[in-house]
Amino acid sequence: MGGDIGRLIRLGQWLNGDGFADYEHAFVLVGDDEVVEAEPGGARQAPLAEYDTHLMRWSSGHLQLTNDQRVEIVAAARRYLRVPYSFLDYGALAAHRFRLPGSSLLKGYVADTRHLICSQLVDQCYQDAGIHLFADGRWPGYVTPADLHRLIS
Repeated sequence: MGGDIGRLIRLGQWLNGDGFADYEHAFVLVGDDEVVEAEPGGARQAPLAEYDTHLMRWSSGHLQLTNDQRVEIVAAARRYLRVPYSFLDYGALAAHRFRLPGSSLLKGYVADTRHLICSQLVDQCYQDAGIHLFADGRWPGYVTPADLHRLIS
């Protein structure tokens, strides 16, 4: 993502320990060259063509899914349309990473799906389909675009 939003996301990832990873966005391909993505205006469905000039990484070939699982992931993504974005989740993720006092109180806030950052939306769609992408004991919702990148690299 470019502009001020991309810079804020990169800063949030840096605070979370991801360094200045060059992966600031994640979305779910829902078919017909459309994606569902969480953005500052809320989760939306958009044409994949909006990203024609961007380098993309795909989970295809890295995550083995059945057709039924794919259908469930897409259905979940569509259920999150219009869910508000949450810049505060980046702060909560960083507070947890740095073990700041009270950061455990943020666990429920970050796990709440009534506000999502893009990587949380992707991870939550997989979880809704019964697929846990991370087996490292992380709290629900504690995922960044760089985490997703590392998963499929």
